[in-house]
Amino acid sequence: MLDVDGVSSKDLFVGKEGLTYKDFLILPGFIDFAPDDVSLETLLTRNIKIKSPLISSPMDTVTEHEMAIVLALIGGIGIIHSNNTLEKQVNMVTKVKRFENGFISDPIVLGPNNTINDLLALKRKFGFSGFPITESGKIDAKLIGIVTNRDIDFEIDRGKTLADVMTKDLVVANEGISLSDANKILRSSKKGKLPIVNENGVLVSLMSRTDLKKNKDFPASSKDAKKRLRVGAAVSTHPSDRERIDALINQEVDVLVIDSAQGYSSYQINLIKELKQKSPQIDIIAGNVVTQEQALGLIKAGADALRIGMGPGSICITQETMACGRAQATAVYNTAKVAHKNNVPVIADGGITNIGDIAKALALGAHSVMMGSLLAGTAQAPGDYYYKDGVRLKEYRGMASIEAMQAGGGKRYFAEDQQVRVAQGVTGAVLDKGSVFEFVPYLLQGVKHAFQDMGCRVIDELHEKAQSGKLRFEKRSFAAQAQGGVHNLYTYKKPVVGAD
Repeated sequence: MLDVDGVSSKDLFVGKEGLTYKDFLILPGFIDFAPDDVSLETLLTRNIKIKSPLISSPMDTVTEHEMAIVLALIGGIGIIHSNNTLEKQVNMVTKVKRFENGFISDPIVLGPNNTINDLLALKRKFGFSGFPITESGKIDAKLIGIVTNRDIDFEIDRGKTLADVMTKDLVVANEGISLSDANKILRSSKKGKLPIVNENGVLVSLMSRTDLKKNKDFPASSKDAKKRLRVGAAVSTHPSDRERIDALINQEVDVLVIDSAQGYSSYQINLIKELKQKSPQIDIIAGNVVTQEQALGLIKAGADALRIGMGPGSICITQETMACGRAQATAVYNTAKVAHKNNVPVIADGGITNIGDIAKALALGAHSVMMGSLLAGTAQAPGDYYYKDGVRLKEYRGMASIEAMQAGGGKRYFAEDQQVRVAQGVTGAVLDKGSVFEFVPYLLQGVKHAFQDMGCRVIDELHEKAQSGKLRFEKRSFAAQAQGGVHNLYTYKKPVVGAD
């Protein structure tokens, strides 16, 4: 009789030292299905299901409405940060909830006095060349023309105003038109852009033939009962955020994330109880926590999901500065144990650097993972690209960095009103990863392959095998970690464009 290889998850964490995702491997199982037979559908909260276990972090260099829209289309969900005004956050939630696949709700607009040079600068920045022209140069103003490549290709004077070159004889559609009918107009007119206007001729949205071809079908979209995209929003326990919370709930946000670095507090427990009594229809993701005691405390208060992690993020220095936290793999495993007994999903937040980390977090009991650095360099993340030493980058900063706290992020760390602020995060840069439309499907396909190697078709099966001891684990030494990665090469090319 063969000896049993590896150890159970229980035995893996029997020691007192903390483990990260890098400290262990999962032993392979039996394959009798293809990667495409894997379903990654999961619980976001007790009451909300999503098709993909990926969540974007509520950071001001990660998630605004552009990120939230694309992630929801692909089956995940975005959590819009609160490092902004109440009005701005509510407006971003509104844009996600009102988004209709194929319609661009906030197109880049120019005015008649802008020049061809202005348009070319935007073309270089955003990668497209067709721009609606309104009287004021802003959305929600009367549409007077459109400029595309054909209008400026042979124009020598780049200082000429757009009023002199724009096409004024426009093909438009009226507000309220269905996507299929608008698509018919695009096909018959053979135009690249179709402006949508209201009864007063005011531009309200835009359709692009290129976008339609790229984004025409998203069967895994995360949608509510009214067929609108799902979106979450971050809030704090600060008394001033009560008005923000009310406004977000009135806007029918799908889930509130109480955003706190250390969530086991009277402030958060009281807020959860208050919201559950006042607005029982809203789901609440509580945290962050890393111990069973913390997890159970927030579950008893009424949390619908838990956010796990304290200090594992790439831009986070909480563990160094505050001497508090926990190794992320250990934190996920221990909190998931108590959460599963109470039917509360767990979100592994932080320390996700690659596909393998996602699979390991799910194997340890997480229902989903929250990502910051992995998404920060994408086209849909807030901020502009810049070049340094010939490399295309985007800024990425922790919400406890001095820069983020000066912009309002201190609420998350109970530091908003303090004269002396202690940074628990840094500001850095990440490589360009391209569009979320290409990058996230790559991540998801990789996770499906990992599930195939482990011999599991769905997340529930993975959890059951881990809890029963059927899924086997093995610690690995530093030498094993080095051998498991790229080594002994003079140089090599990473397999994902822009991956860091």
